[in-house]
Amino acid sequence: MRPRVVCGIAAAAAAAVALFATACGSGGGGGGGQGSSATAQAAPGGAYPVKVADCAGKETVIAKAPAKIVTSNASSLEMLLQLGAGDRVIGTGFPPGKGTLPADLADQGGRVPVLGDKVIPKEKLLGSGADLYVDTFSAMPMMGGGATGPSEEEYAAAGIQHVFLLSTACAGTPKAAKAPRTDLAGVEDDIRRLGAVTGTAARAEELVSGMEKRIGEVRTALAGVPEGQRPSYFVFDFDAGTKQPVAVCGRQVANAVITQAGARNVFADCDADFKPGSWEDVVAKNPDWIQLAVRNRGSEEATRKAFDDAEAFLRSFPATQGLKAVQEGHFVRLGSEVTTIAGVRNADAVRQIAATVHPDLVKNGQ
Repeated sequence: MRPRVVCGIAAAAAAAVALFATACGSGGGGGGGQGSSATAQAAPGGAYPVKVADCAGKETVIAKAPAKIVTSNASSLEMLLQLGAGDRVIGTGFPPGKGTLPADLADQGGRVPVLGDKVIPKEKLLGSGADLYVDTFSAMPMMGGGATGPSEEEYAAAGIQHVFLLSTACAGTPKAAKAPRTDLAGVEDDIRRLGAVTGTAARAEELVSGMEKRIGEVRTALAGVPEGQRPSYFVFDFDAGTKQPVAVCGRQVANAVITQAGARNVFADCDADFKPGSWEDVVAKNPDWIQLAVRNRGSEEATRKAFDDAEAFLRSFPATQGLKAVQEGHFVRLGSEVTTIAGVRNADAVRQIAATVHPDLVKNGQ
């Protein structure tokens, strides 16, 4: 049998260290609004072998469904849980914080052994007994403080096949997309890729179809809003610190989420995924809307307080209290995880943002 080729665009997205501390991960989405040129061609029954490529195009052949999977972080872990392959995950790095996973996945996700609070130590990964490692990072320079992962030869010697989420792992490679991400095709391709690799292709198509349906409804509702009339939007990563804001740039998955929601990311033009910014830059942009992007604190009360604290800072800080969004109370209370981390729930973030900034056109949950 000839291997089936599972492709995806090597879209750029290195995760910022500020986001690594919780749930971790970044990236994902098609570049430049063109979407992916190829998607996973997986049979519903999950036929093997399956061929997958890394960021440089080097292919790995998966001969059979993996039985013991390790994930690099909560982004790939959540995808596998959503696909119904969570019972095969034997360990993860960067574990999801309390309250981060959807309620229906939280118990199962919480039982996955934590092999590393951040990047999994090399020796622990190689000795895990895994037959598959799903890597969100690849060889990114900010990989949790400069940790060095195993070589491909060491993976092979340990009997571990090494596959990547291309929507997040490929920043800095020659094939990395440089254009801003304006759709979620790269994320959808990764879901299909994991579906093909784990034999859950039918579930992957179901998840992607659901995403496309929710996003398509928003796109249709906003079709009559000209690009120039779409509100400007700033993602305020409160947990990354208030001394120097972090700019969420055009190559981050959040730019695709914002664009699909009918808004314009004020930092879409910076050629990166995340970039240190300045309050002077934010003031100069004077956004129409500001997202209070806080991490889930594990309870509704604690998370609500974090949103309140983020808003209180912007209202009291001299540099931001005069901003248009602050003066008009134009705040979007939406967690950073569903906005900046690639996954199924990016589609829900699109709808929530759209329903907030275009309330006359889009209703949340409709």
